[in-house]
Amino acid sequence: MDDNSDILIVGGGLNGPALALGLAQAGFGVTVIDALPAATRGEAEFDGRAYALALASVRLLRAIGVWQAVGDKSQPMLEIRVSDGHAGQGGGFFGLDFDHAEIEEGPMGHMLEDRFLRGAFLDAMAAEPRITQVSGEQVVAQAADATGITLTLASGRMLRGKVVVGCDGRQSGTALRAGIKRTGWAYGQTALVCAIAHERPHNGVAHQFFMPPGPLAILPLPGNRSSIVWSETEEMARTFMGLSDADFVTALRPRFGDFLGEISLEGKRFAYPLNLTVANAFVADRLALVGDAAHGMHPIAGQGLNAGLRDIGALVQVLKEAARRGEDIGAADVLARYQEWRRFDTASLAMATDLTNRLFSKDNPLLRLGRDIGMGVIGSLPRLRRGFIREAAGLTGDLPELMR
Repeated sequence: MDDNSDILIVGGGLNGPALALGLAQAGFGVTVIDALPAATRGEAEFDGRAYALALASVRLLRAIGVWQAVGDKSQPMLEIRVSDGHAGQGGGFFGLDFDHAEIEEGPMGHMLEDRFLRGAFLDAMAAEPRITQVSGEQVVAQAADATGITLTLASGRMLRGKVVVGCDGRQSGTALRAGIKRTGWAYGQTALVCAIAHERPHNGVAHQFFMPPGPLAILPLPGNRSSIVWSETEEMARTFMGLSDADFVTALRPRFGDFLGEISLEGKRFAYPLNLTVANAFVADRLALVGDAAHGMHPIAGQGLNAGLRDIGALVQVLKEAARRGEDIGAADVLARYQEWRRFDTASLAMATDLTNRLFSKDNPLLRLGRDIGMGVIGSLPRLRRGFIREAAGLTGDLPELMR
């Protein structure tokens, strides 16, 4: 079999390329398989999607040589403001204000548009001789044995590696073929995602506004623009997505508020049904799961991609150290180290986002008063507040080398 690599990665979205670059940098030969054609993956059309990258994630992107190409296109997040209220009525009595000046490391993170990050990943992979890209091909079967794992593509082509990594999303075929079951539930909410232009500057401030149907995040982009992630009930989300652009902005305006002046829509609108789905195991025979393939959660804290990048940092380190010791990188005890590293952190994050969404999506006046008092207490305790800021920046816990 000619198509041999050390590691096979299924999925070429964002986690797949980041993992491939990290592994190639560690000396591994990597093949990335993606079902989309290369031309489709390389489209640079502005579509309104953007990512809140925590400081630790920026460090990883810098370490694998990607941030250098996109850093000047990003927007630093200097402050995060959290409030609780109703559309058109403003926030509650208390809120939270997290300022980056309270930590020494700099901005808590950066906002970066999808078009720039995706393009930078593709360019970096194309320039890396240890990475082979297979585009427009779908994996239909996988079979592990004592020395490696074989993937069969729809075309009949077969690829061989020592380990396969599933970076293929919440409905991961890699996990399904390995017999890995999932635990989770739907939230009855849909996230509406787009970019908004506004009259006044945002000054690098990100806003998280909790409303009974779901949270609204207003995240700063370069210039007088912001990315929004607007969670609504499934029924209302369908109604809003069916509106014209002008009517969509009219529906958004009372929720968005007038603190940034007049607003207008930029780019396309997207709708994503929201659910929690966590793989019951992150590893199987010569197989590991990363990102949404391992854990898909509510976007309430913007931690989806950040959690995936932390998976990547951990897996790269585990495999690199195993290879240095002369171990089989696909051995069960090696992959178990990755699972042990990441399971507790991701379970805690999934639980926190789930509980926060449930707590803030109820319109009980007493519960709302309790939430507001709780935010007031956190805001009045500098040490506790600083802990939340460091958590938002991704600086807590057992950080992989690529994020230090």
